[in-house]
Amino acid sequence: MATIEFRFAPDEEAFRLELRDFLRAELPADWHVRNDREGASDPEFAFAQEFARKLARRGWLTMAWPREFGGRAASPLMQLVYNEEMAYAGAPLGFAFGPNLVGPTLMVWGSDEQRRRHLPAIAASDTFWCQGFSEPEAGSDLASLHTRAIRNGDDYTVSGQKIWTSEGHRADWMILLARTDVEAPKHRGISYLLVDMRSPGVSVRPLTNLMNGHAFNQVFFDNVRVPRDNLVGEENRGWYVATTTLDFERSGINRIMWTKRLWEETVGALRGSTFRQSGRPPGACDRLSLTELYIELEIARLLCYRVACLQAEGRIPNHEASMAKLYGSEVIYRFASRAVGLLGLFGQLEPESRWSALQGRVERCYLASVSYAIAGGTSEVQRNVIASRGLGLPRG
Repeated sequence: MATIEFRFAPDEEAFRLELRDFLRAELPADWHVRNDREGASDPEFAFAQEFARKLARRGWLTMAWPREFGGRAASPLMQLVYNEEMAYAGAPLGFAFGPNLVGPTLMVWGSDEQRRRHLPAIAASDTFWCQGFSEPEAGSDLASLHTRAIRNGDDYTVSGQKIWTSEGHRADWMILLARTDVEAPKHRGISYLLVDMRSPGVSVRPLTNLMNGHAFNQVFFDNVRVPRDNLVGEENRGWYVATTTLDFERSGINRIMWTKRLWEETVGALRGSTFRQSGRPPGACDRLSLTELYIELEIARLLCYRVACLQAEGRIPNHEASMAKLYGSEVIYRFASRAVGLLGLFGQLEPESRWSALQGRVERCYLASVSYAIAGGTSEVQRNVIASRGLGLPRG
């Protein structure tokens, strides 16, 4: 019987060590603490952009891109190693939307001119992108969107509203879904456009989240002119382009590795003198629950590994990606809830408090984790995908 070794290849492990050396040299020692607070300050964002350019110069930012588009054609497992180490170190990853979603979508659906114009700028981290999909009444049911794009000669005139637009206040460009045929069934009549965020008529308003951070935005379009050349794919067939983008989006290893590190630091804090002297030390039941959470985080990590292994075999993960997303987002919430309880009043304090445990990062994690079961596809949507495509159950 053949022996199966569950380990990374030598070149993948060598790359992991190279990444760790780079991260130690390039990231401030406390960066993972500052980077935990969703909604970067202007100096932090500037640092993140320069950090991205350093990755770009090494060819790491787009290493999984095909060679014909300037990438290294790195394997899914090599990309997994990269994602793990970046997340564990708390590296700034907000710039990854363009390389990970927009670029690959343009490779599949974009025109030659769109690829020539946008792919080199994305690969060099010279342009920053955001996503204009969700609307106030079109979230999980995205095809119910109402933003209009009306043909007007060589342009479209766009009017409407988008919501939950991450970093829209800093973006140079947006990928936008708009309805171009109001008479068609809702999954048809939608077009996929590239919108210059500096266009007249685009306005951005901040949305403050539970952590009092500004990462989300509302974006309004008041008769914004978008050149017809910025249409990706066919008019009225944008839904199929959008599903390509969403297929690239569904991943969870970054948050799992970030939480794994926070688990380790929480255990370290509970062993520290402050908690031994001023609070109840963890009992046997507490230690058991922490152990169970560690096992659950490892399971979540392995579910992400499964997705990467399927990709490495040339297969397309579907319900497997939904399993990783569903399980990962919910285990993070369970960890945060338990950790806040174990840290007591220290764990409930804001980062600015001198008494906060772990600079308030567990409290931040608890507040942020509420959205993880919603963003990127709700847990209910993931369960439906698993039931129908994984288990073959009929629709109710």
